[in-house]
Amino acid sequence: MGVPPVRAKPRTRGRSRELGGAPSHPRPAAEYRSPPAGAEPHPPPAGSDPTHPRRPRGGAAECHSGKGREGATGPWGGAPAQPARPQPHPRRGAPARGGKTTRPTREAPMDLLIRDARVIDGTGTPSYPADVGITDGRIAAIRKPGEPPLTARRTLRAHGLALAPGFIDMHAHSDLALLRDPDHSAKAAQGVTLEVLGQDGLSYAPVDDRTLGEVRRAITGWNGDGSDIEFDWRTVGEYLDRLDRGIAVNAAYLVPQGTVRMYAVGWDDRPATPQQLDHMRQLVAQGMEQGAVGMSSGLTYTPGMYATDSELTELCRVVARYDGYYCPHHRSYGAGALEAYEEMVRLTRDAGCALHLAHATMNFGVNKGRAPQLLHLLDDALAAGADISLDTYPYTPGCTTLVAMLPSWASEGGPEAILARLRDDDTAERVRHHMEAIGADGCHGVPIDWGTIEISGVSHPGLAGCVGKTVAEAAALRGETPWTTARRLLIDDGLGSTILQHVGHEENVRAIMRHPVHTGGSDGILQGDKPHPRAYGTFPHYLGRYARELGILSLEETVAHLTSRPAARLRLPDRGLVREGYRADLVLFDPDTVSAGATFESPRTLPVGIPYVLIDGKFVIEDGRRTGVLAGRSVRRTPGAR
Repeated sequence: MGVPPVRAKPRTRGRSRELGGAPSHPRPAAEYRSPPAGAEPHPPPAGSDPTHPRRPRGGAAECHSGKGREGATGPWGGAPAQPARPQPHPRRGAPARGGKTTRPTREAPMDLLIRDARVIDGTGTPSYPADVGITDGRIAAIRKPGEPPLTARRTLRAHGLALAPGFIDMHAHSDLALLRDPDHSAKAAQGVTLEVLGQDGLSYAPVDDRTLGEVRRAITGWNGDGSDIEFDWRTVGEYLDRLDRGIAVNAAYLVPQGTVRMYAVGWDDRPATPQQLDHMRQLVAQGMEQGAVGMSSGLTYTPGMYATDSELTELCRVVARYDGYYCPHHRSYGAGALEAYEEMVRLTRDAGCALHLAHATMNFGVNKGRAPQLLHLLDDALAAGADISLDTYPYTPGCTTLVAMLPSWASEGGPEAILARLRDDDTAERVRHHMEAIGADGCHGVPIDWGTIEISGVSHPGLAGCVGKTVAEAAALRGETPWTTARRLLIDDGLGSTILQHVGHEENVRAIMRHPVHTGGSDGILQGDKPHPRAYGTFPHYLGRYARELGILSLEETVAHLTSRPAARLRLPDRGLVREGYRADLVLFDPDTVSAGATFESPRTLPVGIPYVLIDGKFVIEDGRRTGVLAGRSVRRTPGAR
């Protein structure tokens, strides 16, 4: 089934680290000098002899301010200290005309020069050696060997490290984490420079006061209850403004269809009235006008799953007017999965809307080995002119909340109604029968196997002993049935428990990631004592495990899946490539050692082999450590409907 592993040459690997631990890329002791009076301030040197031709052990690059490439005599290297001549650069939000900029001269040194890099430019074509110069947060020049050299105020010697565009996480659940945790090394340390939020139809804008309280309760398992967050926004635009105060990485946003329905209709399982449908159209249009890149749905989550196809089609028509895309977590990844995929293809075709399939997996025993059927369905649609892309994470288990496993009828009315049903013995028995004997729509139409449901996080500290056990194991320890344990956990934890669901198939994962429209998405839930390692490891796992070790894709192809392809889906004209005029959102990694440190046993361990990450030309990761720089901002679609 699998491709024989390609063995990497032996080399010293950097140590993985937990948050706050030692750097995985130790560097030589730096020689620090104070700048002379009047010189422009910049970071101190951080490396050894800049003329040394060998890469330091472990792949660590050097960051220094010694002599420039042409041997200039300025005290800080690159050029004599003098005022820099302003250089033309592209207008903000768009690439330079023709993808080029005016190349700086020696009299106008760049802000930063990355020397001797192996450029993997995001196109999927072979890598090449080059120096890359950065000015005003953009890639100002790329010089290959033999071309005129560049000068800069600061130089980073890459020693052959791979230089790639920053990775784009097409499916993230960092909606509150970006506000709560300025460090956000979970994503920054992976080389992620942009996350797409508002996923699975549930997030925190647009809302009114009632809806905000309800959605906070509904997705406590994803993001916590938000008691540590000041919710000083209600609209999509206000939420994006809040992000613009400074965050660790950039973020785009999808209008969450489930939240929109919660706002306009409530938690009832019924068709929307014409007035309610108009209200939902208005909410989606307002969100798109305020900068959202599309709309998401969670069609196994209430209340979004109560929407009919015709309702979803009408909302997708609004999204299409703004050149956005629809990103559904569709109605089943288990029984009837292919039919659920086909439903989304048909619905978006009728609406004239682009389609991006969220975590496009084929799970449970009924779908073992069936990925080729899904890909055939997508290929036929693409050949007929459909605009389709998808994302996956490179792991077999899934992750969600325990309450999501319930049948939709048991979730009607919202969290308090759910808890009331669970406390009633007769109703709870109906829920159990539906889940264990029939197969609830919350569990994708498949009868639940409690041995595959691992408890990964709880909200109530008194329940921490359950974490890391399957529901079946926890029940056996208590001498009770699995449903009794699950019911007790749902009630006592206020529906806040998260789970890992071990129902995937490796052959499906590998087949889908090869597809030309595939992109990477972590689906990373950062809550819980034992979160899924995909939150901390998705992108280095693609590079280390699936590119280097298994050869499923070449390194260049893998980078394209994680950079230019998602940028194209997001309609970003100046991100996703290492190209002159593009934003300097970049990652330097060691192809020989990069790997995910996160495992199911230690899910918060940071990666190795990714010593440098830049956003807008600023280091957010330097020598494997988080710098504290908050260079991230919201990334908004240009307003205007067609």
